[in-house]
Amino acid sequence: MKLIIQIPCFNEEEQLPTTLAALPRHVDGFDTVQLLVVDDGSTDGTVEAARAQGVDHIVRLTNNKGLATAFQAGLDACLKLGADVIVNTDADNQYEGADVPKLLAPIVNGEADMVVGDRQVQTIAHFSAGKKLLQRLGSWVVRHASGTDIPDATSGFRAYNREAALQIQAVSRFTYTLETLIQAGKLLVAVEHVPVRTNPKTRESRLFPSSASYVRRNALSIFRVYSQYQPLKVFWTGALVMGLAALVIFIRFLVSFVQHPQISGHVQSLILGGVLFNAAMLLGALGVIGDLLDAQRTLSQRTFERVRRIELQLGVEPSHYEPGGEQAGHPLEV
Repeated sequence: MKLIIQIPCFNEEEQLPTTLAALPRHVDGFDTVQLLVVDDGSTDGTVEAARAQGVDHIVRLTNNKGLATAFQAGLDACLKLGADVIVNTDADNQYEGADVPKLLAPIVNGEADMVVGDRQVQTIAHFSAGKKLLQRLGSWVVRHASGTDIPDATSGFRAYNREAALQIQAVSRFTYTLETLIQAGKLLVAVEHVPVRTNPKTRESRLFPSSASYVRRNALSIFRVYSQYQPLKVFWTGALVMGLAALVIFIRFLVSFVQHPQISGHVQSLILGGVLFNAAMLLGALGVIGDLLDAQRTLSQRTFERVRRIELQLGVEPSHYEPGGEQAGHPLEV
């Protein structure tokens, strides 16, 4: 069996050597362990640092596309390079590289298709209270939407077997963690989690300039992903709230009109009730449209999976691929 560990990178020249040095090059149950770096348009010496550390493969994007795109590019390349199992980890050495075998154990034992490393976020000292709260909220939303029991939905330390990787497709430009987990829960993918260790913080996150930015962007991502995969619940809940508010306003108008028919001025309540009723109808219609789009998205995803399988059968080479380390300048070998 062949294992490829992929590391999406953006300007990680300083931190990447430490991250790569901590990753195992031999894992029980695998004949081959290779490293693949996805360079997301870095402007420093990330690629040179990767070559110096002897990585086996490099996917070099022309310009910065974002973490989700880099993750997907790496996943596609790993499949085309013949990986039976793929591990994804971060370039900032957040996760303990020695825990890769622990992450792989459920897949090797045939118990799971996808495994998520649980950082046990509540015990991480450098995470702010707001970040911990949002992580718990995001994980709860993902568990509810996906039907899984993953406690750390935003963890990027993950393992996929070949079948799971073939079915996963991230379309968000910002984050892949929430979306792909919901996809896995809705597909024929068995998802498990294992506790993993984290390393001390080495630098500030490049994805989020501040804790407030983390909260804002992740809150929007959570809402977007949940709305995309559960449109009826989101929009019909809003429609129900608006409808009940409109009903209350209409009842107030009728009671006031019956009790004091000679007094004018209740028309404002009638107008407000009408506006709320129209809003409820609009939200209800958006829920139906969203549900139809969700069905179309499912069909598109199945089509994408079949195209992927055909590409693998035809031997299509990875996009933006360069051999790493000593392979530089030699033809691609899978």
